[in-house]
Amino acid sequence: MRANRFPHRITRRLSTAVNIALCIVGAACGGEKGTAKPTAFRVALLTPGPVSDHAWNAGAYEGLLRVRDSLGAQVSHVQTKSPADIEENFRQYGAQGYDLVFGHGFEFQDAADRVGADYPKTVYITTSGNRVRPNVAPIVFGFEGPSYLAGVLAGRMTKSGLVGAIGGQELPPVRSSFLAFEAGVRAANPRARVVTSYIGSWEDASTAREQALALIQRGVDIIFQNADAAGLGIFRAARESKGVYVFGANANQNDVAPDVIIGSVVIDVPHAFLVVARRVKDHTFKAGVLRLGEEQQVVELVLNPKLSAAIPPAALAAVDSARAGIASGRITPPRLEFVDTTGAP
Repeated sequence: MRANRFPHRITRRLSTAVNIALCIVGAACGGEKGTAKPTAFRVALLTPGPVSDHAWNAGAYEGLLRVRDSLGAQVSHVQTKSPADIEENFRQYGAQGYDLVFGHGFEFQDAADRVGADYPKTVYITTSGNRVRPNVAPIVFGFEGPSYLAGVLAGRMTKSGLVGAIGGQELPPVRSSFLAFEAGVRAANPRARVVTSYIGSWEDASTAREQALALIQRGVDIIFQNADAAGLGIFRAARESKGVYVFGANANQNDVAPDVIIGSVVIDVPHAFLVVARRVKDHTFKAGVLRLGEEQQVVELVLNPKLSAAIPPAALAAVDSARAGIASGRITPPRLEFVDTTGAP
């Protein structure tokens, strides 16, 4: 899940080189202490894992490149390793005068909240979360609808009556999607049970494989996962077993393991990034929670056509019925609300 698909990856070296060049130009023109803000639209991205995961981080990097190509932006990317690393890079981009910085994940919002007040001219966007400040806002993806549909499919297809859900880390957005998935399973098959576990990492494919095999040994025959690069281990475990299917997550992973991935819950992160970047560049951005779901065609369940023969017609009909129910408002998948407890306005 981490083979690098992006030959033009922009690293800190480019960011540093651009910054040095700007400083040289500023000195030559008699700028005051290099404080003149560059005229180019500058956008940065921080991800919690490598952009070669074919999932969460890969979609964000594709979004950064789309912003670059569509808006002519100068872009930079950094993979963060710790909370301190997140805050340090947020501050560096603010100090360098970047117009927009994306922190790709719920875990980025605390640092964005702290740093945003110090760099009010930089807009900080986190994907997931609830923290809203004048220049800090979250994009909340409506992952629950497609997750519910995946649950309906799993409930109809399971032969053992035992379904698994494996997450990278126990973050609120992941828990929310698992909550919706379990509701879909039970709506389709009240006798089915869902067993949930967390790896504690987004990159440990070995541990993910072990957890998946442990669930399979207990009788789980369908696994809903949201584990980024670690998901490779889950796909491997399914391949090593018989009659086990897995759902892809965050990106269309159907071709990553086409023999075991029954479908993927897909988020169009590039589209979401471009929507926000346009608003920032046009000076029309207003801080607030930006919710993007199926109505905006940002999230959807994409079934794997290579495994269409494995899906019973009754299961497909149940998914179509649930999809229509969600669209009409007859069905409301459960969602975990993220309450902002900071008390700040």
